Amino acid sequence: MRMAGVLMPVFSLPSKYGIGCFSKEAYDFVDHLKAAGQSIWQILPLGPTSYGDSPYSSFSTFAGNPYYIDLERLIHKGWITQEEADAIDFGTNPLEIDYEKVYENRYKLLRIAFQRSAISRKRQFLEFRRKNAFWLEEYALYMAIKDEKKSVSWTEWDEDLKLRKSGPLKEAKKRLKDDIEFYEFLQYEFEVEWMALKSYANNNGIRIVGDIPIYVALDSADAWSNPKLFQFDALMQPKGVAGCPPDAFTEDGQLWGNPLYDWPYHKETGYDWWLKRLERCFQLYDIVRIDHFRGFDSYYAIPYGEKTAVKGKWEKGPGYALFDTIKKTLGNRPIIAEDLGFLTPSVLRLVKRTGFPGMKILEFAFDAKGDSVYLPHHHIQNSVVYTGTHDNDTLLGWFGQMSKRDRKFATKYLDLKGVAMKEIPWKFIRAAYMSVADYCIIPMQDYLGLGSEGRINTPSTLGGNWVWRMDAKAFTKKLEKRMMKYVKTYKRLGNSGK
Repeated sequence: MRMAGVLMPVFSLPSKYGIGCFSKEAYDFVDHLKAAGQSIWQILPLGPTSYGDSPYSSFSTFAGNPYYIDLERLIHKGWITQEEADAIDFGTNPLEIDYEKVYENRYKLLRIAFQRSAISRKRQFLEFRRKNAFWLEEYALYMAIKDEKKSVSWTEWDEDLKLRKSGPLKEAKKRLKDDIEFYEFLQYEFEVEWMALKSYANNNGIRIVGDIPIYVALDSADAWSNPKLFQFDALMQPKGVAGCPPDAFTEDGQLWGNPLYDWPYHKETGYDWWLKRLERCFQLYDIVRIDHFRGFDSYYAIPYGEKTAVKGKWEKGPGYALFDTIKKTLGNRPIIAEDLGFLTPSVLRLVKRTGFPGMKILEFAFDAKGDSVYLPHHHIQNSVVYTGTHDNDTLLGWFGQMSKRDRKFATKYLDLKGVAMKEIPWKFIRAAYMSVADYCIIPMQDYLGLGSEGRINTPSTLGGNWVWRMDAKAFTKKLEKRMMKYVKTYKRLGNSGK
């Protein structure tokens, strides 16, 4: 079934209180998607973000980000007042997130809401806590201790807590009882609000594509509470960490720092943690995109303590055995494989064997030196075509920085001669819609014709990332009609096309 969709992070939605969330504006966005004939809303990971504010670095792979809790809903419930919310400074620029102010001030309001909620007496909360105990208890304890330790990483905690000795853990649970319940309350409220929004989207013919990183952060409840899952030594120090080797763009490679999985242990347990992780994902999303898919075939391991990625080496991943187990246990669930970057024959074989659609990025296609696999005439049906991803510049920003040779090739390929600059993104969008790929997903910024000011993330840089927000009036009726025209012309009607 041919479908069209939009890539739009939740945090990039307009809203009244500093960051996109599960507010009325999110429901309005679904209405816009429906009016534009779209069948998919792809978001970025929903986990609670750590330092740097990247959704790909989270304190938990199971938990949700409290930033997305709708303050208007809390006002409606009587847990905070309108005056309390309006008195908070969330920043002055509606097109950019001020994470420092959001962090300092949202949690103050959320604490007030928790204290007034009497949540521990509510049956639905108790049921949520029981159903999610396998991750929620450890996450809430971890966050409560982290607050007590002034936010330092668990790797710097006192040895008794770092090594999870039973006596000190029991004492912490007793001492931090209220703080633990506060973090459980946040997860309950997140889940209630997100599932309501997801249900609204589904009822309007919109499927949610969720995104999960292959790795977890070192400073996370996952790493602290389940050390056997990772390549740690007896003192819970990583033996190696994740990254990418040096290439033409990065002389020292990329040092990500994520702990590496102990794949033999995962195999011994029947990949139980991965099954629970994906089962959770399919509660939250309709389709799951797995980032850095090539790491399941082979992964780059860098000795812990190295300052660069130069001394790393390739190690063998779990291969198809993991996905065979997933399919046998969870069924044939819809998964998108992020199969970008340098792909070896064994990686290509793994993607093909799983049957998961891979990704085709038009911004990678127009290299005048060769016949790129990302050019539309090379696309296959079982794939997802994008103009760009959250890690790319916008189409307009990218086109403006192309080399003369590459731009000449793109101009010839897409017949761009004489086309006004503001129409350039639509030529690429049209090429994506025309592709034989089953799914066509376009970043919202490209529909809006934004330049580099709309870029979400520049990899390997600090600051200025993950801050873009859409203008509240940007998704116009005129834009809806133009998107719908493409949907109808190129038969991407999705469910509505039946």
